[in-house]
Order: sequence, then structure tokens, then C-alpha cells
Amino acid sequence: MYHPTVERYRAPAVAVTTDSRERNDQRNDRLFRLAVLGCALFVLVALLGAASSMLWGAREAFSTFGWHFVVSTDWDAVQRKFGALVPIYGTLATAAIAMMIAVPVSFGIAVFLTEIAPVWARGPVSTAVELLAGIPSIIYGMWGLFVFVPFMAAHVDPWLDTHAGALPLVGPLFRGPPIGLGMLTAGIVLGIMVIPFIASVMREVFTTVPIQLKESAYAVGNTTWEVVWDVVLPYTRSAVVGGVFLGLGRALGETMAVTFVLGNAHLLTASLLQPGNSIAATIANEFTEADSSVYLSSLIALGFLLFVVTFVVLAIARLMLRRLARQGGVAA
Repeated sequence: MYHPTVERYRAPAVAVTTDSRERNDQRNDRLFRLAVLGCALFVLVALLGAASSMLWGAREAFSTFGWHFVVSTDWDAVQRKFGALVPIYGTLATAAIAMMIAVPVSFGIAVFLTEIAPVWARGPVSTAVELLAGIPSIIYGMWGLFVFVPFMAAHVDPWLDTHAGALPLVGPLFRGPPIGLGMLTAGIVLGIMVIPFIASVMREVFTTVPIQLKESAYAVGNTTWEVVWDVVLPYTRSAVVGGVFLGLGRALGETMAVTFVLGNAHLLTASLLQPGNSIAATIANEFTEADSSVYLSSLIALGFLLFVVTFVVLAIARLMLRRLARQGGVAA
């Protein structure tokens, strides 16, 4: 039986309930927006705070040496003369060697796992890559010092000095005593450390390529290499570049592994077989030995320069990704 009194009584309750829920939803949405905004602002504040604190701590070094600090090879704690050119050069050189090794190897691992490997082999190989990424850097450093450095000193360095050292143009890069320690050894160890990160990113983005695109390419007679080069890479190039620069950022800031095998010598030399130094290794080795304010300020200035170098590298990566995105849009 129809009861109009009941209906008139229930209608306002439904309207009130709906309005209350809408207000709650709006309030919760505002709270969510404020929460995520706070997270984003926290990152910016932390970034600016770290940069500002390092710049403030380095003020004495910059005021004492000026821009000469960046281009000077001096590092004399007794006479209190400091320069950052040798650590900067060592950081860039070892990172470049690492990327020349890590990028092609990581690409090969990713292609193998996504295009070539049988199903039963993909799980173990992927697990091995993830385990390599989880190994602490000090373990890599100890392995490099006690295992890899003797191998380099006994086999690789003498061969390079004899055969590659006589070559024109590139010969000076491979001349030096076979002591095992040096920028080449540090670069190789860094490359091994970076491979898991780049390979994992490449593998994940390669799996996002629609299977229809690859099947169409195979259907018209393309080889596996052609499919990877002409279909997979163009589809994922932005993510691949981002993964490469992620690995480069890791290589630039690595400390313990480089400290073990680089040699920690403030020498500016073209030879990759000679001991050198990096920004992170210099700070780690000498921070506790800073017996003067200008010495400590110089080490903090090195940290600020490493921050700047990393920021420049990431900015270049962003510009490249933006350019690739524009090219992809035009092509589309």
C-alpha cells in the first residue's frame, strides 16, 4: 500500500545523506591533494636544503680560492692549498668507463630476457640480475680489491701497456705501471654495479611494447635484431634514456667501491692505468682527517660540486627526454 506520509518523510533523509557524502568526499579530496602536495614540497625543500647547507659549508673554500678551486690540481693539506680538478676528472672518467661497459651489456641482457630467452631461463636470469642490484657496494669494493685488482695487475694492465699503449692518439690512455689500481679498474667495477639497474629498467620497458607490433614486424620478414632496433627501441626510447641516466647518476655518486680500487692519488694523468681519485672517494677518505676549517670547507665544496655535476647530468637527461617526446609527437 502506498503511504505518501512515509515517502515525504524519507525523501529529505536521502537528500541529507547525499549532501553529507558529497561534503565528505570534497573534504577528503582536499586532504588528499594537500597530502600529496606536501610530499612534493618536501622533496623540493630537502633538495634546496641540502644544496644550501653544502654551499654554506663551502663558503670558506670558495672565498679563499675562488673559481681557481674548480680548475686547480693542488691538494696539499700541509700548505692548505686545495683544488677540485683531479676529483672531478676522476669522477667523470670512471663514470664514463662504467657507462661504456654497462649500457651495451644491459641492453643485451634486456633483449635476451624479453626476446630470446626460453621461458624456463627468464626467471633465474631475472633473479640473478635483481640479486646483483641488492649487493652492498662495499662487497663490490672488497671483491674488486682482493680479486679483480690482482687479476688486472697480472693480466690486463701488462697486455694493455704492451699492445694498446703504442697506438696513436689512444696510446697515452693505456700506458702505466701494472699495479691493478686505477681509473680503468674503478670504471669496470662501477660498470658491473650499474648493470643491474639499467638492465632492470630496460627489461621492464621492453615488456610494455604491444605484442601486435612485434608480431607484425616478424610477419613481414624482419629478424629479431631488426624488430628490436626498429620497433622496440623507438617505442621505448624515452624510458631507455631515463634508465641509462639513472645508472649514470648511481655511477657518479658511488663511494665505497671506488674508494677500494681507484688508488686515491691526487694525480692528473691521461693514463687510465694510473691511480686517481674521485669526489666521493676523497670525501670518504679525508673527512675525518680535516684538521683545519679551510680543509673541511674544501671537502664540503667537493660535495657541492658533486651535487652540481649530478644535477647537470639529470637536467641533460630531462632535456633529452623532452626532445625525444617532441620528436615522437611529430612522428605520430
